[in-house]
Amino acid sequence: MKSVLLGLGSNNDYNGIDSFDILKNACRDLASFLFDGVYSSVYKTKAMYVENQKDFLNMTVYGFVADEMTPYQLLDKIHVIEAEYGRDRSKEIRFGQRTLDIDIELFADLTINEPDLQIPHLRISERAFVLIPAIEVLKKTADVINRDKFKQYLKNLTSSEKNGVKKVFPAKKFCP
Repeated sequence: MKSVLLGLGSNNDYNGIDSFDILKNACRDLASFLFDGVYSSVYKTKAMYVENQKDFLNMTVYGFVADEMTPYQLLDKIHVIEAEYGRDRSKEIRFGQRTLDIDIELFADLTINEPDLQIPHLRISERAFVLIPAIEVLKKTADVINRDKFKQYLKNLTSSEKNGVKKVFPAKKFCP
């Protein structure tokens, strides 16, 4: 099995489903191929990059995929889940609002830098909305190296960046 860390976010409803339930449903969908998942709490965060939009709900999931799954196969599965909740990348503004965004933050110890896939995620070190929930789930795993690295990234962020991330719902009551 290969370990993966995924970041999930939503700030736009879809067909009467609010962002909270979109994340909850996405967790259920991910559980069909992500084994031994550890789910973070849900955090409310201010939008970055394009700030004139609704706040996001964010979380992370750490788990394992089958040895034969490649990062590109995982990306394809993620895109299917995103599309189920109305994401159409051809019609969105980069860093704008979205019904569902699932990023591959880590995939085992691989490094990939291709136009359509970057692992580890290129902006992970500047995103408190990923680091805070990632540290939460990594505390429950044996992945000490990434946990310590993420703690250092978080330490390097300003207090205003960290303070913009507020826990709104505990993990134990949220995902499978």
